[in-house]
Amino acid sequence: MAKWLSQEWLDEGRSLAESQPERAGATARMQYVVTGGPDGDVKYYWVLENGKLLESNLGELTDAEVTLTESYDDAMRIQKGELDPNAAFMQGRVKVTGNMAKLMALLPITNSPEYKALQGEILAITEF
Repeated sequence: MAKWLSQEWLDEGRSLAESQPERAGATARMQYVVTGGPDGDVKYYWVLENGKLLESNLGELTDAEVTLTESYDDAMRIQKGELDPNAAFMQGRVKVTGNMAKLMALLPITNSPEYKALQGEILAITEF
């Protein structure tokens, strides 16, 4: 089990994501900011290319196209499947800056059977 929001967790998630299908055009440089956690704020980023997760690391991505900021509690509820990420976004619980069109183009992927299966696999290896 990997501790949620640790580099080990990001590495294991990236390994699991290798099974995701290629999706032409699903390319983005995404920064995540999780605020108010027990150890303070956590920043991590993903680099996606055609639906493949090439990078997933703690830290800041200086040329991020999209930044998503959410509270620790909401991020945890999303990760556990207790809060739909699309609903959280629509309710303003996930703040987005940057290229909104890029993010909107990626949202349909989150409803695919492959992505939902991946979320279950990641949940199974996550220690909260």
